[in-house]
Amino acid sequence: MENNLMYERQNGFAGLDNQTKGEIYSFCEEYKQALTKAKTEREFCDLSVELLDKAGFVSLDSKDSLKPGDRVYAVNRGKGVTAFVIGKEPIENGLNIVGAHIDSPRLDLKPNPLYEEGKMAYLKTHYYGGIRKYQWLSIPLSLHGVIIKKDGTKVQVNIGEGEDDIVFCIADLLPHLAQNQAGKKLSEAFEGEKLNVIAGNVPADVDKDKKKYAVMEILNQKYGIVEADFVCAELELVPAFGAKDTGFDRSMIAGYGHDDRVCAYTALKAIIDTKTPEKTAVCMLVDKEEIGSLGNTGMQSRFFENILAKLCDKLNNNYNELLVRGCLSNSSCLSADVGAAFDSNFADVYERGNASYINEGLLITKYTGARGKSSASDANAEFVAKICRIFDESDVKWQCAELGRIDVGGGGTIACYLANLDIEVIDVGVTLLGMHSPYEIAGKFDIYMAYKGYKAFMNS
Repeated sequence: MENNLMYERQNGFAGLDNQTKGEIYSFCEEYKQALTKAKTEREFCDLSVELLDKAGFVSLDSKDSLKPGDRVYAVNRGKGVTAFVIGKEPIENGLNIVGAHIDSPRLDLKPNPLYEEGKMAYLKTHYYGGIRKYQWLSIPLSLHGVIIKKDGTKVQVNIGEGEDDIVFCIADLLPHLAQNQAGKKLSEAFEGEKLNVIAGNVPADVDKDKKKYAVMEILNQKYGIVEADFVCAELELVPAFGAKDTGFDRSMIAGYGHDDRVCAYTALKAIIDTKTPEKTAVCMLVDKEEIGSLGNTGMQSRFFENILAKLCDKLNNNYNELLVRGCLSNSSCLSADVGAAFDSNFADVYERGNASYINEGLLITKYTGARGKSSASDANAEFVAKICRIFDESDVKWQCAELGRIDVGGGGTIACYLANLDIEVIDVGVTLLGMHSPYEIAGKFDIYMAYKGYKAFMNS
């Protein structure tokens, strides 16, 4: 009776049998490889398409009509992908959607990045998303992205990941000369305009003082580009290290981009392992969440509605606006995003009773937002109960928490934009230590529960 009366959480590995533990560790080995391989939204989109193709999914445009069990996907400008497994029920009965984002905080190169100062060549950056600037100094960085040349040729760039590759770095100020800096507020001590990456030092043969020209010569020889091509490029600097186990017990993974690829990968694997559900299952991976879900690859765009209209048309051989709207109104969604795990080193920003903890299960966050739930999507009690019931019936261990103490800060996800489409939605994801840092930490038990929970929801 005591067990039924009280809501108590415990570490998920406690009392776990060896077979289940082996399944968790095996699943997380594959996830580590994906996290190391795909460090940008473009790369994760490409990896997603690769895995979907391998699992028998095909492009939505390649199908004239659809039937239960069909597996299709649509790509949004190389930066997002939405996958569907057509269910047995009519589409107007709604969808079971798991939506995650695949962009992460990083440093973007400016449109005119290359300059020379103090006898060094540098690349100017503009940080993307919410970062703590000091964390990006004195760590190895790799450069990823694309350059579109004047003739339309797309040049893929990936420098810093190979065994013999160079890496990039932003030099920090030595402590011997940092007295004035140390006296400033943390928010003022590190300026965005000073996050400039070292690009070279050897002068060009044509002019002994032109380091910038020498760098451009190397880039021209390697990629066939000229300086003006930077304007038509998307180049991102990300940590040059891969994901690794952490803790003597190997119960956690440290890596760049857990936010939010830990939810994106588990959602992707969940739909791949979904056969013919009752309702049509959807895995939606979007871009731009870290900067407000704006742009035509973000959740605020009409891309999902447009693709859904095309899907309905192929199912019914006749596009109908009311059918699409009815489908959305009857749909349910897990906004798959990460939360902040309790960290005893910074205990004052958490409320222990409503905090999440590493390896205590899939995290349910009823609302996000800041202060008085500003900008939050607050899930109704009926929908929360439905999700908890699905998880309990599928033996998915879960925990419920807020982001942190009231008035300390806050954050948001794509949930509010899905709710604006009249969809029932709640945030369900993996809790992290060091969120938005270059090296975040996630628990392996939580990662596996995310996969298991998303799969159970898609098949509910």
